[in-house]
Amino acid sequence: MISVASWNINSVRLRLPLVTRFLAEQAPDILCLQEIKCQESQFPHHAFADLGYNHIVIHGQKGYHGVATVSRIPIREVSRHDWQANGEARHVGVELLGPEAGALAGMVLENVYVPAGGDEPDRTINPKFGQKLDFLERMTRWAEAIDRPTLIVGDFNIAPLESDVWSHKQLLKVVSHTPIEVETLARFRDAHGWADLGRQFIPDPARYYSWWSYRSADWRANDRGRRLDHMWASPDLARQSTGHRVLEDARGWMQPSDHVPLITEFAS
Repeated sequence: MISVASWNINSVRLRLPLVTRFLAEQAPDILCLQEIKCQESQFPHHAFADLGYNHIVIHGQKGYHGVATVSRIPIREVSRHDWQANGEARHVGVELLGPEAGALAGMVLENVYVPAGGDEPDRTINPKFGQKLDFLERMTRWAEAIDRPTLIVGDFNIAPLESDVWSHKQLLKVVSHTPIEVETLARFRDAHGWADLGRQFIPDPARYYSWWSYRSADWRANDRGRRLDHMWASPDLARQSTGHRVLEDARGWMQPSDHVPLITEFAS
């Protein structure tokens, strides 16, 4: 078995104790981090190496955004797409290498941080919302040309299903669950026939959240969550998946991220 995890950590240096705890307790083979908020030279390589994660690929920038993929399995960087079209560090793609990858050798793992999109779901008054939709459209055109097993994970910043949010009715006009975002994400899904691994193992309409706002005084009691984080696989790769889980307890750790990790296991 090979396990892949994804987590918007909201500053890897600030929350390094949480990341090392997660790696020590859950021991995924690969961890994709989003919103690392640092440049490559500032990334805490040593902390990951000490836990056996010696293969690290980073696309970072100073203070904002940034993605990193850390692995116990050999990997090599294969792409950095600027789907935002403004130079922000929001994507990195790697290929799994060698016998340690087993049946997943040659698989491409895409780590992405989709823009949040601002507060108003109207691109005429909120340019950030338009940038988000355009980002997804560029991803869609890219997905149409995929010709090898691919897993794309990360913070998509969209909760597409009614059961992905605490209140479908109240969030219909809130960025992350608006109909135009859901439709745009569906076009991306259909461009490659992606399988939504989370919903493959936690079928709709079961409750499934990965994010709770910092504004909620008691996130667990109020439970006003949204599923903003995703792991989607090429159809053939999806058939190799054997399990998927959400580590909700991480939202209650000391100085937590507002997101929690997702983990998917694959037969190797």
